[in-house]
Order: sequence, then C-alpha cells, then structure tokens
Amino acid sequence: MHRRQWLALTVLATAAGSAAAQGYPNKVIKLQVPFAPGGTTDIIARVIADPLGKALGQSVIVENKAGGGGIVGASETARSAPDGYTLGVATVSTTAANPAINPKTPYNPLTDFTPIINIAATPNIIAVHPGFPAKDYKAFVAELKKSPGKYSYSSSGTGGIGHLQMELYKNLSGTFVTHIPYRGAGPALNDTVAGQVPMIFDNLPSALPFIKENRLVPIVVAAPQRVAALPNVPTFKEMGLEPVNRMAYYGIVGPKGLPKDVVDKVNAAVRKALEDPAVKKRIEDTGSIVLGNTPEQFAEQIKAEFAVYKDVVVKQKLTLE
Repeated sequence: MHRRQWLALTVLATAAGSAAAQGYPNKVIKLQVPFAPGGTTDIIARVIADPLGKALGQSVIVENKAGGGGIVGASETARSAPDGYTLGVATVSTTAANPAINPKTPYNPLTDFTPIINIAATPNIIAVHPGFPAKDYKAFVAELKKSPGKYSYSSSGTGGIGHLQMELYKNLSGTFVTHIPYRGAGPALNDTVAGQVPMIFDNLPSALPFIKENRLVPIVVAAPQRVAALPNVPTFKEMGLEPVNRMAYYGIVGPKGLPKDVVDKVNAAVRKALEDPAVKKRIEDTGSIVLGNTPEQFAEQIKAEFAVYKDVVVKQKLTLE
C-alpha cells in the first residue's frame, strides 16, 4: 500500500470514529463489575448506573463478571470493542494489586485501558465475627500472636486489594492468618457474617451495614483519619502501620483506543450524576468519598497505585503461592 493510500485510509478511519462518537450513545451501555454482587464495587456501580444512563440518554446495565480476584471481568473489558458500549469499573484490585502480584495477568493496567473517571474512594477495614475472642485492635493482635495459624481471613479474591493489604499487614505486624479467597466481597462477607471465617479484610461500604447491625466487629481501618461512622476504630497509621493505610478507588474505564469524544461524554455524564445531592449522599453514606476527576488525573492515580503495590510485592517477596 502506498503511503498516500495509507494516509487516506487513516483519515477516513479517524473521521468514521469521530462520526460514531458524535452519535454516541444510541444503544444500551454495559457497565461491567469484575466481582460478584454485594461488594463495594457492585454497590458503587449500581448507585451510578441509573443517573449515568439518564445523563447519557441511554440505559446503563450493570453486569457482574466475577473471578480471579477481578481479573476475569477486567480482561473482558480490556478485550471489548473501543466503541463505548462496554465499560468497566476499575478498582485497586484490578488495576494495581492483582497485576502487581500476578505475572499471568492477561492485561497491562497502564496500557490496555482508557481511564475515564474516578467516581469515589473508600476506606478498607479489618472486621471480625462477633464470636472472635477479641473486640479491639490491641486484643486482636495479641490473639493472633498467641495462636499463629489458628485463624483465617476472607477476601474478595486472590490478588485483590483485601488479599494484598492483609498480607502486607501480616508481614509488618508479625502475625499469621490463612487466606480464604472468594469470588467477590459479597460471598466473602456472607461467610464471615455466618461465622464460617472469623475475619475479613474488606472495603468499608460493603462491611458497614453488617457492622451497624452488630453482625461484624470493626478492628482497624485504612483511611486518612478516623471514619465518622466508626469514631472509636483506629486507623492503621495510628497503629504504626502507615504502609497499610491505603484507600480503595472505584472508577470507570474503557478498552484502549476509546475515542476522546466518547471519553469526554462519559466523564461529563458521571460528573453530572455526581452533582445530584441524592447520588452524592448515597455514595457518601457507604463511607466513600466522592471524587469525579479528569481522565488524566485518574490515569495518574492508576499509575501511582500500581507502582506502590509493585514495590510492596518486591519488598515483601509476596507471591500467589
């Protein structure tokens, strides 16, 4: 093919992509959640889906694609056509923690997605079943050190943020509990609340309702300061474990190559949805902080978080085995 022909085809393809983007959206949009229903990622997605659809003028349908600590769903988003009709909820687990620890992750979190917007950030928490012999942090650590290997903890999946943060916590605190991975925070919470697993490392929004019902006991949170809903629960930083004191995020991404017009439309629609006091309140009521930033800012956050967890994996010699 001559260079002139190649340039002509490139111009035509660009024009066609721009024209398609100008008509976007003209059909239902799928918002893929890479975890089972019931966890924080699912909660945030369902809070934003309806107002996002209204802002875009098309329905936004939430689809749960669980498995592999978020890898299965994130991979499907990465493989989707870059037309804006399949988007995904990106979390620290799918864009930082899992890729950092799992060399077989089938996507590159920095190059295989188009960041659109970070919706919200949320604290993480260690909580225990009421039958656990400790009810505060000091007694919790003492119990774990007294009986290394006796207890186990649940998480949203192998390589997820709950897994990696708990492993980092264990390393820094000199404690040992066995990891029990699930296909999402929802199933992990169910078994912890039922007493089949004594503790969980989870995002606060999905754990908080059970804490309020006294079906889980909060031990320590990862947050910039104490959470208003749990004023008596210390942060990891207060306990001298600042490296574990990292919040989770929930943003929207598309596959790589998503047209800028589409990115801008979705970003503007999410921002519009977040301006609704009712939507903002629903997100904040989960214990999350509303963000609503630019695609460029979200891209930088993903890059920074991935670097942090990659460093954790190397320094702590963490593996999936």
